[in-house]
Amino acid sequence: MRVIVTGGAGFIGSALVRYLVLERGFDVLNIDALTYAGCEASLRAVADRPNYRFLKADIRDRAAMDAAFAQFQPDRVMHLAAESHVDRSITGASAFVETNVMGTFALLEAARGYWAGLDRERHAAFRFLHVSTDEVYGTLGEEGLFTEDTPYDPSSPYSASKAASDHLAKAWHRTYGLPVVVSNCSNNYGPYHFPEKLIPLTILNALAGRNLPVYGRGENVRDWLYVEDHVRALDCIAERGRPGRTYNVGGGNERRNIDVVRQICAILDELVPAETPRERLIAFVTDRPGHDARYAIDASRLENELGWRAQETFETGLARTVRWYLDNEWWWGPLRARYEGERLGLPTVVAA
Repeated sequence: MRVIVTGGAGFIGSALVRYLVLERGFDVLNIDALTYAGCEASLRAVADRPNYRFLKADIRDRAAMDAAFAQFQPDRVMHLAAESHVDRSITGASAFVETNVMGTFALLEAARGYWAGLDRERHAAFRFLHVSTDEVYGTLGEEGLFTEDTPYDPSSPYSASKAASDHLAKAWHRTYGLPVVVSNCSNNYGPYHFPEKLIPLTILNALAGRNLPVYGRGENVRDWLYVEDHVRALDCIAERGRPGRTYNVGGGNERRNIDVVRQICAILDELVPAETPRERLIAFVTDRPGHDARYAIDASRLENELGWRAQETFETGLARTVRWYLDNEWWWGPLRARYEGERLGLPTVVAA
């Protein structure tokens, strides 16, 4: 099995590459532009494997994508390359439109051209997995779950750009017959997570005795999915998912942001005791515009049709994540040196 993974130096992408190379034994071509969140160190475990190769390229570069398809001859494409940080999209939306919309367009066209030239057997077996987010659905009230039939209602430049890319991917299936499958996942967490995101930011700030910034009063609810559970789901969807179908991927672990931060503090206080409880470092900051109140995923289609199940609870996954950061400063130390540990997108103002 020969697989192109785009964005394979990112958080979820690198976990997927490690899984495909080490666990599945697939031949993998990782295409990544190595923007700020791309980290080659996340791929150290596979760098010398004969079934892994890396191409530094931008998915917007159609000529480079055409050449990659022609030379590597993939059986699957797993498209994860994206700008993905909501806070950054608020102050710099252009990059999100360029990468998430125009990049997906260029990749779909390159895949379509390549697929059209395959022999009958490989043409029928080819798959293009477009990996997206639950944020395209907007926000939920206190009850209910996002299903694959939930209308799109994005709130941020990031989620709007991902919604647009989802529509492109589905249209390329309906119009051209390209065998596209779409996945929409809930919030991921786990090892190799870039330090600007909530969970790694909280872990590293708490270790350093710095403030733990929480938007608003921390009441926003997210459904948390351990990244290794997610990449198993992606492999399952690419292998057995029906073209034209969407599959939601969620961990069934709804938590308020403030409760996530407090749980991290409690784990660290047990593993690395400090003079005062780390919960005292929590600082509520001005909420960001368009901040969705609650996300929650109904993953029953994926579970019932394809047989996937999450293996980690939030408690086990979070404990594994905290321990990983304690044991792997070699990875996060250089990133932390150039990222100061603040929330992004708006000035940090302590709420009353």
